[in-house]
Amino acid sequence: MARNKNLVPEARQGLNNFKMETAKELGVNFTEYNGDLTSKECGSVGGEMVKKMVEQYERNL
Repeated sequence: MARNKNLVPEARQGLNNFKMETAKELGVNFTEYNGDLTSKECGSVGGEMVKKMVEQYERNL
C-alpha cells in the first residue's frame, strides 16, 4: 500500500527538488500540475528516483 507521507516532514522540499532534477534528466516536463503527463512518464520519474536513492545508499555503506 502506497503512503503519500514523508517520514521526515522537513525533507519535503529536498524530495521535491530531487524529483524535479530527475524529471529534467529524463526529459519529462514536471510542474506543480502534472495532469497532462501519462502514468508511464510519472512512473519513470519515481522509478529513477528510487534507483538513485538505492545507489547512493549502497555507496555510503
